[in-house]
Amino acid sequence: MAKRPQLTGRAAILAVVVCAIAMSLAYPIREYIAQRRYIAHLQQQQAKELEAIKALDDRRKQLQDPGYIKRQARERLLYCDPGHTCYVVMGEKPAEGKGAAGEKKVVRPPWYQTLWESVEAADTGQGQKAAKPTG
Repeated sequence: MAKRPQLTGRAAILAVVVCAIAMSLAYPIREYIAQRRYIAHLQQQQAKELEAIKALDDRRKQLQDPGYIKRQARERLLYCDPGHTCYVVMGEKPAEGKGAAGEKKVVRPPWYQTLWESVEAADTGQGQKAAKPTG
């Protein structure tokens, strides 16, 4: 009895047809995936823009409030209401809410002193010295 060949003509034609179908579907599937990715990106961008619109709308509402406008004029522009006596202390910054009282600020040396110390350290071949507070 003769053995049948493993790859018949019909099987070869079927393999060619399957490969042709796979090749013809590869590009549209790739484009579909790329478009879905682009749509997701646009949806994220739209969400960010909607948040920005909401923030701007809140700011617009805030700026339409006469009380807020008066408060900003007093704080930022140092305006005073008619009939009131306002005082401004010159040369002092207003204390911030946290830790303004009782804390010492670290005094940093001027920039030129730090620069000169680094030049001296480089000249002697040592590492940079710790900055010494002046004052």
